[in-house]
Amino acid sequence: MEIASYVHISSNIHQTLSELLASDSFTKVIVLVDENTKKYCYPLIQAVLPTNHGVIQVKSGEEEKHLQTCTQIWTEMTNMGLDRKALLLNLGGGVIGDMGGFCASTYKRGIRFAQIPTTLLSMVDASVGGKLGVDFMGYKNHIGVFQEPLAVLIDPVFLQTLPDRELRSGYAEVLKHSLIADPTHWNDIKSKNITEFDWLKIIKHSVGIKLYITTNDPTEKGLRKILNFGHTLGHAVESFYLEQPGKRLLHGEAIAVGMIVEGWLAQKLGYISTDDLAEIVDTFIRVYGKVNIPEEDLYAIINHTLQDKKNENSIVQFALLESIGKANYDQPISAELMKESLDYYRGL
Repeated sequence: MEIASYVHISSNIHQTLSELLASDSFTKVIVLVDENTKKYCYPLIQAVLPTNHGVIQVKSGEEEKHLQTCTQIWTEMTNMGLDRKALLLNLGGGVIGDMGGFCASTYKRGIRFAQIPTTLLSMVDASVGGKLGVDFMGYKNHIGVFQEPLAVLIDPVFLQTLPDRELRSGYAEVLKHSLIADPTHWNDIKSKNITEFDWLKIIKHSVGIKLYITTNDPTEKGLRKILNFGHTLGHAVESFYLEQPGKRLLHGEAIAVGMIVEGWLAQKLGYISTDDLAEIVDTFIRVYGKVNIPEEDLYAIINHTLQDKKNENSIVQFALLESIGKANYDQPISAELMKESLDYYRGL
């Protein structure tokens, strides 16, 4: 699939970043980092940044993705005197990209920003498609906007800075893209170990799928909803355990749970076969293991789906698999069916 002109996937971040910085006269270049990307990733690009660039550092983690952190970012941007011709470089994972892009899009009604994703999750998912935002009242990405970045600069070199758990988390979105759009690719990767992959090739394929879908439906009126397969109950699981000390799941770990239970829903509704479901379950359990979800947590998790952004008239709408490699959307699912699906997962 053709990659959009503003998305640059290569093994030469110095070249792609230098070309971006030379493409216009930016009055100031600011890099947004957290303590991890400041230590491990910022040194990989520092040499090509303007000598007078600035750095804004925030705390890492999904639990920091809220309006209070945005206030810190806006305050520092204001104190640095950024005007509307400044450029913000978001150097980090999905939290930095979502929050930094949101802050840039709203500061002085919008300054330009570029995504430099440093995790597999942000490379194949969060950095492309123009969705930006922060969590609010415990709900994922509850406040946000649609705004495309000036550029997305992807280089697998940053994957070398990741713990194995973070790499596996991002791989969940790679598996999802194949499940909803490319059955041949799903069959090719489902049994492989993540240590076997040429990440440049994997990233290009996954980004190609996401860009095709988001370009055809930029504001999620129809087709783009299929990207939410695994995310309705997956986000609910992630949001619920984000609030539980010691039980926090990474995004991909929660979405892996979501794809199993939503796979069960697709089988229950007659879309996929029991063999297809077994294939999905085997793949995700092999890679991610099983999360302990006590019965007393089920209704609180289900309650989180009531704020899902795809809902219409208080009806929870799911994206489900039509078959392996094809998905549908706007599938109404009752709380009773959601509980059955979670009970199925608990019984695995």
